[in-house]
This record gives sequence, C-alpha cells and structure tokens, in this order.
Amino acid sequence: MNNLLSIITFLPAVAALILALFLRGDDAAAQRNAKWLALAATTATFLISLGVLFNFDPSDTGFQMVEETEWLMGLKYKMGVDGISVLFVMLTTALMPITIAACWNVTTRVKEYMIAFLLLETLMLGVFMALDLVLFYLFFEAGLIPMFLIIGIWGGANRIYAAFKFFLYTFLGSVLMLVAMVYMFQEAGTTDIPTLMRHSFGSETFNLLGIQIVGGAQTLLFLAFFASFAVKMPMWPVHTWLPDAHVQAPTAGSVVLAAILLKMGGYGFLRFSLPMFPVGSETLATFVLWLSAIAIVWASLVALVQEDMKKLIAYSSVAHMGYVTAGIFSLNQQGLDGAIFQMISHGFVSGALFLCVGVIYDRMHTREIDAYGGLVNRMPAYAMIFMFFTMANVGLPGTSGFVGEFLTLVGMFQANTWVAAIATTGVILSAAYALWLYRRVVMGDLIKESLKSITDMTAREKWIFAPLVAMTLILGVYPALVTDIIGPSVEVLLDNYNAALPADAATDVAAAH
Repeated sequence: MNNLLSIITFLPAVAALILALFLRGDDAAAQRNAKWLALAATTATFLISLGVLFNFDPSDTGFQMVEETEWLMGLKYKMGVDGISVLFVMLTTALMPITIAACWNVTTRVKEYMIAFLLLETLMLGVFMALDLVLFYLFFEAGLIPMFLIIGIWGGANRIYAAFKFFLYTFLGSVLMLVAMVYMFQEAGTTDIPTLMRHSFGSETFNLLGIQIVGGAQTLLFLAFFASFAVKMPMWPVHTWLPDAHVQAPTAGSVVLAAILLKMGGYGFLRFSLPMFPVGSETLATFVLWLSAIAIVWASLVALVQEDMKKLIAYSSVAHMGYVTAGIFSLNQQGLDGAIFQMISHGFVSGALFLCVGVIYDRMHTREIDAYGGLVNRMPAYAMIFMFFTMANVGLPGTSGFVGEFLTLVGMFQANTWVAAIATTGVILSAAYALWLYRRVVMGDLIKESLKSITDMTAREKWIFAPLVAMTLILGVYPALVTDIIGPSVEVLLDNYNAALPADAATDVAAAH
C-alpha cells in the first residue's frame, strides 16, 4: 500500500514500454496482441485503483496514501489523493479500458496507437495525484504530446491543423502558469503543494503600469493560472480549439479528451486557484461567473446549428463546462459539490455520446447529421442507448446529469441570481439541440438507400456501453456515492478559503452565501 499510487500511475507506462521494446511486426497477430496488452494493462490499473477507493477515508480531509521521496535537484516526488482528487483518479482508470475496447477496429499503426493511450493514462493520473508543483506541471504539459500525436496521426482530413491548434492553445496558456510557479517558489521557498496551500501570498493593492491591481499579487497569480485552466476547460472565448480537435480526433481520442482531459482545468481551479489565491479568486469570481453564463448560452446556440454530430457534442461540452466553472466560482458548498459532480457525470455521459457517434461512423464513415435518419428501424438497441445518454446530457431526473446541473444552479443562485437565471436557459437550449440531433439521426422513416443495410450494435459494443449506462443511472439515483466523498474536503476548502480572506471580504462572502 505504501506505493499504491505510483503503481497505478506508472503501470500503463510500463505496458507501453513493453509494447515498444518487445512487440514486432504489424500483421494481424501483432495488432491483436497490442490491443490485448493495452486492454489488460488498463483493466489491471482500474482493478488496482479500487484499492485506493476502498482504503480512502472521506472523513480525513487531508491528503492520504502520500508517497514522498527526493527526486531531482532538491525537488520531491510527492503523490497523494484527497476527497477532491480521488474520484478523478477513479474516473480515469475506469474509462481507459472502455476507451481501449472502443478502438478495436483500428488497423493503422496499432502498436503506436496503444502506446500513445497508455502513456496518456499515466500522465493524466499524474496530474490528479501530484503534490509537488513542478511534478504537476510536468504531468500537465506532457499530456499534450500523446494527444497531439493521436489527433495528428490517426485523425481526420484536417488533423494536422487541429493537432497544432490544440497544442498551441493549451501550451501557450500554460506559459503564464509556469512564470507564476517560479514566482511562487521564490516567494514561499517550496514547491510542495500542501505547504503552498497554507502560504499567504501578497494581496495588497498596488499600481502596475498605471493600473490598480486589486488583490495584489494574488490577482496576478490567479490570472496566470486562469490562462492555463480556462483554455484546458475550455472556457469561452478560448474554446475554439475544442470543436476542431473533437471533429478531427479518432473516436477514442474524443472520448479521452471530453471525459478526462477537460476535467484538468476544473481540477486546477479547485487545487490551486481557490486555496492558494483566495483574494484573487474573490476579486475575479463575478467575472468568471459571467464568462460561464455566456459560455452556457452561446455554446448551446451554436450547437443548435451544427451539421456535424461531433462538433455539436463538442459545443455541448463547452456549455456543460460553463456549469462547472460557474459552480466553482459560486464559492459555496452546493456550487462546488455540483461542479465536481458535473465533471464526473460529464465524463461518463460525454464519453458515451462520442462513442455513440463512433458506432455509426464505423459503419457509414460520415458524421454529417443529414446522412442519417430513421436508424431506429434498423438499430433499435443503438436507438435506445443513444436516447438514454441524450436524456442524461439534457439533465433528465434519474440520471447523473440532473444532479450536477441542479446543484450548480443552486450554488449559482446563492451567488448571483442574474447569472443563475441566464444559465438556467441553457437547460432549455440543451434539450433543444440534443433532441433535435436525436430526431434527425434516429427517428423517422428509413428512406436513404445507404442506411437500409446498416447493422445494429455488436455484442462488444453493447458491453462497452454497459458500465457507462450503469454509472449514469447509479449516480443519478444515489448521488451520495460522490457527495459523501467530496463533501468533507469541499467543506474544509471553503472554510480555509473564507478564513484566508480579509475580514471585510469574508463578511461580504458570508452575507452573500
């Protein structure tokens, strides 16, 4: 148990190394072996990660299962989980075997494809477990490389453009974060994240180039981290890389991008922005709330006019991440609980929706909505599963999507009623674009000749969706599985946040919430 987190993190990378060193050839047998090894490694990682969940104590709000050792030039290799990060670890390990199983039909450079996903899993897990600033940054940035390759090599016709746009947006956004990290080390004398969470960075107002910086250094540090996390979410208006990346990425790449990679932005706000820069967060909370409300409405309206299924679901993700950022910067228990729940739920639901697109794309090799219609006549099982996740995406009561949206809206209402009112219209708009998509693809008469021979889902495809359906239902009817774990850690985060604010600001926060 002393090294459980490291085992979970690096097991996929070890499997990738085995594939790189020992698997030769590109014939059918080698391709099959590469897929089975990747599936075995990701499944083993998930099974071992259950040990983390079973041994996790939600009542202990500190970091648990901490591993710490000297690493490089005085830096420390330090890993650990708390109530906020442990569920993101479980989300990652649970979705990766499903992702590998979903790309069983890949026939181009299969070994390299599996290596990219295995390395990506290691890097994503490292982000959620790292307790050292430099270690976090290395995991956070290195994750760009395998996803860049997945889009650029196995993507669609415009894959090179989409891959470079994805890389440049996310990398440039992180440059300011790196500068801020250097300043934090100079100021606090450490890169240890738990220690930095207790350090008080300067918050006195000062003038910079004639501009009055309210919140002082904390506001500047907040903005530096915000530049990275906002792009990663992505928030409006720095979201434009996401639709291109989703459209050009292979199905498995879209699943990982939507279900896990986007969550790193929200996790970053929770791990760094609120606990380390409380005054900066309080200063800019209203600004972020309005950006979130704009993202919800604007992305929903844009989704309504899309003709590509993947692009429509990509804009839907932008809207749903708007609920996440609004929940976080509502700065109350319901908002933060809802934001974390929404991220977990969105991981399952959005991943399933991209898999739904992949099912019919594998058969027809087009994502154009107008190419379909009447699929219920030939694919009843597919129609049922697609309908289920469409309803979950809309936020139907009884599904996980409802719980996340409801809690974030409650949190928003306590923080800013106008933002909450505008964001609530996104619920109506999401029903409009999601049901419009379903109506055009699945319902109606089967009149297109090209669709009359299409086959329903195979047994493998049904098994891929089974755990996603189960988790969406279970979390919808019993959300305490998530809220009981995250609740105590969120409560302590908010207590520390309010305690770190100046007395007058803390009074205003208490009155507002």
